[in-house]
Amino acid sequence: MRLGLCQWKIGPAGGLAGWAARLEREVAHAAGMGAELLVMPEYAPLELGAGATADVAQELRASVATAAEAIAAAQNIARRYRVWLLPGTLPMAIDGRIVNRAPLISAAGGLAFQDKHVMTRFEVEEWGVAAGLPPAVFDTPWGVIGIAICFDLEFPTLVRAQVEAGAWLILGPCCTDTRAGFNRVRIAAAARAMENQCFIGIAPTVGEAPWCGALDVNHGYAAVFGPIDRGFPEDGMIARGALDVGQWVFADIDPAAIERVRADGAVRNHRSWPPPPPASPLRVLA
Repeated sequence: MRLGLCQWKIGPAGGLAGWAARLEREVAHAAGMGAELLVMPEYAPLELGAGATADVAQELRASVATAAEAIAAAQNIARRYRVWLLPGTLPMAIDGRIVNRAPLISAAGGLAFQDKHVMTRFEVEEWGVAAGLPPAVFDTPWGVIGIAICFDLEFPTLVRAQVEAGAWLILGPCCTDTRAGFNRVRIAAAARAMENQCFIGIAPTVGEAPWCGALDVNHGYAAVFGPIDRGFPEDGMIARGALDVGQWVFADIDPAAIERVRADGAVRNHRSWPPPPPASPLRVLA
């Protein structure tokens, strides 16, 4: 399977029609390069809600109001180009709460969601975004995959739950406003790939947009990480883009390679995952 990860450079959306037109151009390019599963970053569609005042509360309300239309436009594009598409995550109103959701769209236009489970301080303190549903997995033509949105990658048990449910690939749409934040996501993705002997693909927002309060500064590069073991690069890096540049990163990955390394790797991290140890008794120094 050819995976396409977009380093989405934030820019003026030009309304729903403008944003959808740009998304279609990006998808057309990636599909033309042979990509079958395409991933846009966390909050990439948020530029739809940006206004002249860079008011983060107003941006949130506007993004929630346009979420359904944005998803419908992405479904049409996925059907048109016959690709599987994660068009970025969106804040959505669910049962009276705002959650950060990643839509996964099949080549036929089918739709399922993965919610972000652990919120950053910005999401909680400035937006009031709530934790969504726990980790899920998705059946695709290439087998079972999972989605871990940005900060969720930093918590091993969340990804492990998806791997234990059969995932060989985890998609990690992300959005970070400092290089330190991006490095946390990058290091976490590499660690999850190593400890679960799976592929992890991350796709970030990039660039500066002072007119957008929530996405004013964006750092990172797209990358695919794999097991650090036989048949894989010595550092686990399958592919990566240039830092802070708008571009696509492509990687040809195979679930059979994951099956082989899990069965006959130099180590068996996936199989050797230990159960949680019992609580340690309190030790008192004499």
